[in-house]
Amino acid sequence: MTATPPPTGPDAQPPRACCAPARTAAAPGDAGTGSLGGGSSGGSGAGACTGTGTGSRTSAAAAPYGGWRQLAGGPFLRGCADSPYPADGEGPVRQERLAPFGIAATAVSNAEFAHFARETGHRSDAERFGWSFVFEGFLPDGFPPTRAAVGTPWWRQVFGADWAHPEGPGSDVHGRADHPVVHVSYEDALAYCAWAGARLPSEAEWEYAARGGLAGMPYPWGREREPDGAYRMNIWRGSFPGRNTAADGYRGTCPVDAFPPNGYGLFNTTGNVWEWCADRFGGAAADPGDIRQSDPRRALRGGSYLCHESYCLRYRTSARMGNTPDSSSGNTGFRVAR
Repeated sequence: MTATPPPTGPDAQPPRACCAPARTAAAPGDAGTGSLGGGSSGGSGAGACTGTGTGSRTSAAAAPYGGWRQLAGGPFLRGCADSPYPADGEGPVRQERLAPFGIAATAVSNAEFAHFARETGHRSDAERFGWSFVFEGFLPDGFPPTRAAVGTPWWRQVFGADWAHPEGPGSDVHGRADHPVVHVSYEDALAYCAWAGARLPSEAEWEYAARGGLAGMPYPWGREREPDGAYRMNIWRGSFPGRNTAADGYRGTCPVDAFPPNGYGLFNTTGNVWEWCADRFGGAAADPGDIRQSDPRRALRGGSYLCHESYCLRYRTSARMGNTPDSSSGNTGFRVAR
C-alpha cells in the first residue's frame, strides 16, 4: 500500500514536535508536572554543545556491528518535489555530487555505545541533565506525574531516563544489545565518533546511502510502503498514540539489522530511530544555504518506530527533521561514516 498524506487544517498535528521533542532550558533538577517547551525548536538548553568525558580513540574501537559499506558517490538526485511538509526543506529535487565515502550498515547499537562508555567514562547529555523524553506508552501504570512537551503530551520528561535506562529508572537494555542506542544527543554522537575514529554522515551522504541506488523513490526498496503486503520497516501500526498493533513485530525499537537491507546493504534507513547527521537543519527559505548556516538545530533523518502516517509521514528517504544539539529522546540514535 502507499501511505496517505497527513491531515491538514485545524486538526493537523504540530509540524515537528511530534517526532522528537527538544530539550529546553529548564533546570535539570526541576521536578513537577505541566508542560515543557515545544519540540524541535530553535535555541538550545543549558550546557548545549559542550560534551564531557569523550576520551580519545582507542584500539578497542571496533568496526561497526554490521560492517562498513564503501560507496562510490558521484551524482545523484536529492530531495522530494511533493513533500507533505514543505517547511522542512526537502525540496526542490536537485542533483548533487559526492566523493566516495564509507558508511555503517547499521545504526550504533546499545552494545557498541556501552563499550564506548566503559572505555571513556563518557556521560551522555541525558545523564548530565538528569532526564530525557520517554514515550508515555512505555511508562508503567501508576508512574508518577511528569511534565510533557507542549502540544505532544505523549512525550514525558522522565528523570533517570538515559541510553542505559531507556524507559527510566528500573529499566535497562538487557536483551536489547543489538538494538540501536537511544537517548543520545548530537553531542553524544560526536563524542562516540571521536573515539571510534569515525564521523557523522552529511545529510547528502545519508540520503544517497539510504536510497540504495533508487532515484526518486520514497522508500529504500521502492514506491510501495508494503510491497506485496510485506512489512519492510519498524513504524507505528494502528492508531497513534493510543494503539500500536505491532504488526511489523515491534512496539519499540528493533534490532539494527532487522528487515532486509537496501540495495547498498544498509539496514533500517527508514523507521526504527531517527539518525543524527552532521549538517545544520535550516528549512525552507529563499536561500537555504544562509538559513542552514545560522540555525542552531542539527539535522536528523529516517523517521522512527513512533512515526505514523496520520501525523508524521517522515519515514521516507528524503524526509528530515531538526533538533537542538543537546536534545535526546527514546527514538533518537545515529550511525557513523568515514
